[in-house]
Amino acid sequence: PHLAALVLARGGSKGIPLKNIKLLAGVPLIGWVLRAAIDAGVFHSIWVSTDHDEIEKVAKQFGAQVHRRSPEVSQDSSTSLEAITEFLNHHHEVDIVGNIQATSPCLHPSDLIKVADLIQKEGFDSVFSVVRRHQFRWSEVKKGENKMTEPQNLNPAKRYRRQDWPGELYENGSFYFAKRHLIEKGYLQGGKMAYYEMRAEHSVDIDIDIDWPIAEQRVLSFGYFGKEPLKEVKLLVCSIDGCLTNGRIYVTEDHKEMVSYDYRDIVGIDLLKKRGIQVRLISDRDCSKTLSAMGLGCVAKVNATNKLQVLKDWQEDMSLSWKEVAYLGNEESDVECLKQAGMSGVPADACAAAQKAAGYICKSRGGCGAVREFAEHIFLLLEKVNSARKQ
Repeated sequence: PHLAALVLARGGSKGIPLKNIKLLAGVPLIGWVLRAAIDAGVFHSIWVSTDHDEIEKVAKQFGAQVHRRSPEVSQDSSTSLEAITEFLNHHHEVDIVGNIQATSPCLHPSDLIKVADLIQKEGFDSVFSVVRRHQFRWSEVKKGENKMTEPQNLNPAKRYRRQDWPGELYENGSFYFAKRHLIEKGYLQGGKMAYYEMRAEHSVDIDIDIDWPIAEQRVLSFGYFGKEPLKEVKLLVCSIDGCLTNGRIYVTEDHKEMVSYDYRDIVGIDLLKKRGIQVRLISDRDCSKTLSAMGLGCVAKVNATNKLQVLKDWQEDMSLSWKEVAYLGNEESDVECLKQAGMSGVPADACAAAQKAAGYICKSRGGCGAVREFAEHIFLLLEKVNSARKQ
């Protein structure tokens, strides 16, 4: 049976404008679930249903196909079932839909693999995600009613300790898998049903803006970053023009060049060095005088006609794996380096090709704190590596 992953990503959002492609820990929100779906390797096709050009663009960058949904199922009042039904009406080859929520960025491929087995090998008609919670519930008393609240799942005279109570299962909305015949009858859950219990730390849902900083910390700690395990970064290579500087060159009357840089970026480089991470600089033009004036004390290569070859030479000289190399670039000449490095980033104003190749898109522009921001991102991921070692 054809199993299709389907992510619903409408352009309109009352809570957070264009929430589905807003950067979360340097990656568009929808990118986290698409990465997990692709790496799971269980789907015959992976789709994003959207009504928005920018969301379509991001979806294709992450390797998904796009179904342009109609205005009729793109309203605030439109339901997920209506959007899924429309998708199936246009894609008769699909037998099973795995509806994955774009706002669940801690989803892992291992979850999707197990769910696919439940529905394909064990014969379930629908499978949905749940999370276990240890919360005591009480009945609601509406304003003006002269009533007492009543316990719903506890005896107040004998309250459970957390370790003595298994808790309860709640839908967390991360995904709903269902066979075509159920959806055509108007159900996302039905027939022979099963739930899939996700780990609590992977159960993250973003609905309002206040959730964002909390979700970023959760993703950095528990998110899925790719098939290869993270390694400790030992080398950062940074493109000079457009990353360390804003890319502008000022020329005086006596033909001398001047550039500007942000002191925060210099601090970021110093912090990286203190953590034992080498920082090297690269440029495809001759800016040696500028580097000398900045006094950064970093190994640099200027007039680099082949940045990728320079990067490979440095990687081999230091006997590093690619997972131990980070690269910050911003132009088309940086694209191959961004693809090769284990950790890659670009400033917010990088060209489209560089943004597409990067794993992290900074909120800061080039020459305005992007190096410091990328350094902070590296530090957070190093914490994740150290945490994994302890475990």
